[in-house]
Amino acid sequence: MRLGVLDVGSNTVHLLVVDAHRGAHPWPAHSEKSVLRLAEQIGPDGALREVGADALVTAVGAARTSATGLAVDELIAFATSAVRDAANAPEVLARVRDSTGVRLEVLSGADEARMTFLAVRRWFGWSAGRLLVLDIGGGSLEIAAGIDEDPDAAVSLPLGAGRLTRDRLGVDPESTLPPAPETVEELRQYVESVLDPVVELMTEVGWERPVATSKTFRTLARLAGAAPSGAGLWTRRRLTRSGLRQVLGFIRHIPPAQLVELEGVSAGRAHQLLAGAVVAEAVMRRLGVDSLDVCPWALREGVILNRMDRLAPV
Repeated sequence: MRLGVLDVGSNTVHLLVVDAHRGAHPWPAHSEKSVLRLAEQIGPDGALREVGADALVTAVGAARTSATGLAVDELIAFATSAVRDAANAPEVLARVRDSTGVRLEVLSGADEARMTFLAVRRWFGWSAGRLLVLDIGGGSLEIAAGIDEDPDAAVSLPLGAGRLTRDRLGVDPESTLPPAPETVEELRQYVESVLDPVVELMTEVGWERPVATSKTFRTLARLAGAAPSGAGLWTRRRLTRSGLRQVLGFIRHIPPAQLVELEGVSAGRAHQLLAGAVVAEAVMRRLGVDSLDVCPWALREGVILNRMDRLAPV
């Protein structure tokens, strides 16, 4: 079966096409994405700005055309926190449907965490024991923990790198000055306050192997010395809290416009890196995590695996 997954995230609209069947490894056949940064297109009224909605319609339409050209048997399209939290989400979803024919399913934050957890469980297998999974997106932070394929606890917090960059740091991607130290400290205190009720919950659930997914964690791990993407999908990558502190210590002094010059930092997300690092450091410290394994599979793969599980055996 050729399956297409269209992920409308807070930073990108990503189409992943895989050839797979139930019980098999889903092998990628095609991948394309558009960087929209929808999390930064939310206006003061909480609505997605018209320019963001326009870009979304264009990106979804292009992805639909690509999926058709690739003879996709089924297209699963979903949206996460940027659309989910927009005050005008129903209008935006209706416009996308009417203009492109694509019906976007809006995933809840808890469902995001569960699907990502499923992907991580399948990647590491049962021998990994009880898992803790952390995922920093553009609009939210997902945390899940448990022993099975469905986590015992799954939460979503408004601590995405794009959201915090917009709402708390006020960073201009072209700025030649780093955020003021007091602004970064205020961000850290805010992150701590949002994490407070979740720390106790996750500690009660417990875990044996902490894992991180997402572009933010992968980038931070690369800056801390992990292998580059060119080393291959199967290369083990880790992020230690001491390495993360060192990364945070120097990027907080680098202007957003210059962060893109660092190896492994993408142009579309460079200015969000500081906010992501603040969240990563806070959650690792508060949960007492000294080292994380970085998993290459995340939400999209979880959605694919969930769909494959519902297919009849071949």
